[in-house]
Amino acid sequence: MKLNLYILSAFSGVLMSGCIDDFLNLSPQDQVTTAVYYQTLDEFQNSANELHAKGNIYAFKGNSGYNVGFDYGTDLISIASEELNGTNSTVTSSEYWENPYKWLRKVNQLIEAGENYSGSDDISAPLGQAYFFRAWHHFWLLKRFGGIPLMTYVPDVNSPIINGPRNSRYEVIASVISDLDKAIDLLKNTTKTSTQNDGHVTVEAATALKARVCLYEGTFEKYNADNLAFLDGDGVNDGAGANKPSEYPSIDDFLRMAKECSAKFVEGGEYSSEYEMFKGVESADKPYSQMYDNMSYYYLFTLETGSNPNGLTKADNNEVIFRTVYDVSLGNVDTNLSHTHPSKPTRKLRDMFLCSDGLPIQYSENFNGFEGLNTELENRDYRMTSMIPKYGDWRWGKSYEQTGAQYDVDITTLSPAVYQFWVTLDGGDGLEGYKWHSEAVATTAYNTGQDYMHIRLPEMLLCYAEATCELGNGEISDDDLRKSVNIVRERGGVAPLTHALIAPYSDLTLLGEIRREYATEFYGEGRRFADLTRWGQAVSALKGKNDCGLYIYYNGQQTEMCSTISNKTGELMVNIEQYPQNDSKIINQQEIKYEYSGYASTKPGAIVISGRDANSRQFDLRNYFQPIPTDQIKLNPNLKQNPGW
Repeated sequence: MKLNLYILSAFSGVLMSGCIDDFLNLSPQDQVTTAVYYQTLDEFQNSANELHAKGNIYAFKGNSGYNVGFDYGTDLISIASEELNGTNSTVTSSEYWENPYKWLRKVNQLIEAGENYSGSDDISAPLGQAYFFRAWHHFWLLKRFGGIPLMTYVPDVNSPIINGPRNSRYEVIASVISDLDKAIDLLKNTTKTSTQNDGHVTVEAATALKARVCLYEGTFEKYNADNLAFLDGDGVNDGAGANKPSEYPSIDDFLRMAKECSAKFVEGGEYSSEYEMFKGVESADKPYSQMYDNMSYYYLFTLETGSNPNGLTKADNNEVIFRTVYDVSLGNVDTNLSHTHPSKPTRKLRDMFLCSDGLPIQYSENFNGFEGLNTELENRDYRMTSMIPKYGDWRWGKSYEQTGAQYDVDITTLSPAVYQFWVTLDGGDGLEGYKWHSEAVATTAYNTGQDYMHIRLPEMLLCYAEATCELGNGEISDDDLRKSVNIVRERGGVAPLTHALIAPYSDLTLLGEIRREYATEFYGEGRRFADLTRWGQAVSALKGKNDCGLYIYYNGQQTEMCSTISNKTGELMVNIEQYPQNDSKIINQQEIKYEYSGYASTKPGAIVISGRDANSRQFDLRNYFQPIPTDQIKLNPNLKQNPGW
């Protein structure tokens, strides 16, 4: 099916009731017309409830969801992606194009019904939620395709969207901001408190999304000034053109709006008392409770019944601002969040994590090197060590097991083959990840119920710090750092970022260190590529560089990995004969340096991840945006292909 079929499809999908059970366990009914259906507040809210279910990355199932939602192919995650390798071609059709337009039709049906509503009920909440999702879907499409046809009404066969040209990026952004302003106004009484934090879109969520959009656009224009003519195209032969609405915000205007919106979540802000970082709860009378000292970041992503030794649940998560709700008891479960692959870190990401003194590994006296089996994990950011198991470490988390974690059992008495982390390379990179691995009972891989968090408090704290630093020409006060980025670092057990800390190091900057925090806080959460493009660093980070895994040589010597027997297999963890020092499977000559000079370079002796060698990494400027599906262009020749495709 093609775009014009989707946007002209009949209305369907309203829900039977507005209660939270039906919000989670969505069951649409078909063949209901808008004129008959939208009569009461409940009917408006039921329709808005469905938008919540459709309004998230998990509407893309299986590998499609992983590809766009878990940083596949970026410089942080070791799973390859043709799109980010720059080796993909144009496609005839794409669910990434088609599905958002299906959802936009439902959004617009609700909005238009609200505009024509003459009843006495206050429908502000569901109407505000609809405006939020219209902004959400348009922004998602913009990040992937650049300018796109705006769908701000329910079209008929004669509507311009069917046969008209694409709107420019600037027109799309203006529409997104306008919709979010409407959402914020309509949702002023729909708050985290009033909804009991049940997953519905709130005024806080709309405010946070506006902060995200404004920071994205302000930095995208600032750092891609030399690229915009190519990326926009002329709108006649290629691209969507560069038409800007009148009174379009300047770069500084966008940055000021980003700061203003994110400031509401920072100390002294309007929403600052509603949200707090999840750090877990210490309890001396519960086994393994001491793990929360350095594992709270891990448990944040796995909260559900029976998922942690202190018995905390999703209700204890006051960090999430906007999320997708899952619940096993209602049959509404995730799409296998518990896979380890989405969080398998590259060498670059591992080395981006700071040491406990707040300095990168190349400068910290606390760093213990790479020679030992686990020495690189010592004295490091807890966000690293809680998500990257030590080799030989004991961890719960086999979510395929029916029993789940047994917190009253000594885990070290169980079978190492099941619960102990070891690695054999077998030609691979040897990297492990633990993010998303639930410790709850699960009978199948798809039967876990932790929520997916689309917007968390740390994003607003970092947004505030970044916008402040950008507006300050690279400067931000220690006090602003204290109440923003350093709250994020505190959970990782990392010393605060201050002017004095980085002053001795000429290649460390405040802005660079703030950007580092985005990588180490949000890796595997689907935002890395957008960050690289808006900073104008995507080509530098993704083109022509080897992505690496473990060190099996360092300073010319074999690491302990090469002489260690695995308790799991009884064999050497590394068959060193497969990795001679001059082999192309490892970095054997010049070190790899990165786009920010404050990142530790990768030295010779690291394994090159299969499919991620420099020759495979052909990403270029055209890959900032994906190609428009060719079937869409055949149906509507006024849709011009993105430049370079």
